Amino acid sequence: MNSFQFLPAYPEIFLTIAISAILLIDVYSKDAQRGLTYRLALYSCLIVAALNLAYLDTGETWYIFGHMFVSDPLSNLLKVASSLAVAVTLVYSRNYVNERGMVTGERHGEFYVLALFSLLGQMVMISANNFMTIFLGLELLSLTLYAMVALRRDSSAAMEAAMKYFILGALSSGFLLYGMSMVYGATGSLDLSQIARVLTAGGSDRTVLVFGLVFIVSGLAFKLGVVPYHMWVPDVYQGAPTAVTLLIGGAPKLAAFAITLRLLVEGMITLAVDWQQMLLVLALLSLVVGNLSAIAQTSIKRMLAYSTIAHMGFMLLGMMSGIINGNAYSAAGAYSAALFYTLTYVLTTLGSFGVLLAISRHGSEADRFEDFKGLHKRAPGLALIMMIMMFSLAGVPPTVGFYAKFAVLGAVVGTGMIWLAVFAVMTSLIAAFYYLRVVKMMYFDAPEENSDLSMTGLRGDMKTLLIINGVAVLVLGLMPEWLMRACISAMTRTLTS
Repeated sequence: MNSFQFLPAYPEIFLTIAISAILLIDVYSKDAQRGLTYRLALYSCLIVAALNLAYLDTGETWYIFGHMFVSDPLSNLLKVASSLAVAVTLVYSRNYVNERGMVTGERHGEFYVLALFSLLGQMVMISANNFMTIFLGLELLSLTLYAMVALRRDSSAAMEAAMKYFILGALSSGFLLYGMSMVYGATGSLDLSQIARVLTAGGSDRTVLVFGLVFIVSGLAFKLGVVPYHMWVPDVYQGAPTAVTLLIGGAPKLAAFAITLRLLVEGMITLAVDWQQMLLVLALLSLVVGNLSAIAQTSIKRMLAYSTIAHMGFMLLGMMSGIINGNAYSAAGAYSAALFYTLTYVLTTLGSFGVLLAISRHGSEADRFEDFKGLHKRAPGLALIMMIMMFSLAGVPPTVGFYAKFAVLGAVVGTGMIWLAVFAVMTSLIAAFYYLRVVKMMYFDAPEENSDLSMTGLRGDMKTLLIINGVAVLVLGLMPEWLMRACISAMTRTLTS
């Protein structure tokens, strides 16, 4: 068998070997802080990102493993972003993991190994071109995250969050699997490309297809955390250790976007008139419930959880704007806007939770709004970075969040639904209230404590990354063209391949 046929999957193969080696090294490591495990995990993420970047530069599309696995510009772009996001998560979480311990006792290596397993699951999901591959990657990611939420076995909140996440996650996986089985029954294939051809040719039982589509969209909605499948999001965000919350709220959103695009656009574009209506309802509910619920929160992690629901609803607006009256001439632009929004949201989320982890390094979770009072006096650098992240999440220029919202709203306006764009803008104004509330507390309220939280006390790599994170949000807001061009190029070449 020619080994070169597996060339597109070399990043996944390398990561699998690296995880196995790191797991064995960690078992025999005598370092209580697991410094070697951390460095090997970080280097593995960076190598995987470099490998995928090399494939991205070629711009080619490969199908291997009987068309079950695809390596195309979109998958390579998303895998580069996912690998870097997990790497940044490891750096931000290092002090937190060391000071608290993610498990009872002194062993912290499980966090790094499970983080790599989650990355592997994301990469399989992103490159999936078959129902079986999608489900394999999804379950690998999900089981990893269930375990990570429960890593602190001495925390009742973490145990409760893990149980809720596991039960609701199993239910959503059942929805997705049942929907896939119905589509398989109607088309006779598990391959997304073949399903698209069968649906284009016609002749399938449309009733069965639509029922299957409802279950598939329900399963995807849970993974994205949108209303009414959002029940797990605030509880898991608050109950999980902050480092795990960052991992859940960051890179996995890219994988969820990928399987949504693969299933609905690449596999069932013929049924766009049906699933676009479903996405519209999910988006409207998420924008309303997410933003209104976030206002009432006293925990900043729960506030960010509800804001995540609203942001995923905003992303769905781009996803449902691709097909207009049966025409796909604006599809690449709309889906590129949704991709850009997801990428920049993950970047901003990393920065927001990075500041939370920096503040939490002194023993408290920094989970209350009061923990941010007077932050600019105690740590002006952290307060500035957090302000930039809050402005970006609110969509305030010149941050990248403004351009991301503008791109999605442009796609919505292109559909002729001006009322929907106005509605999205109004909900964004509601969101500005609770984001600016954090800024007001940092700069206008007196601090509750006088402990030194300056950036000089942070690890060098974490401090550098936080600065880069903040600068990136501003620079991409002022010069978003290169990333948007990359999104449009990857999306166009993928949809036409």
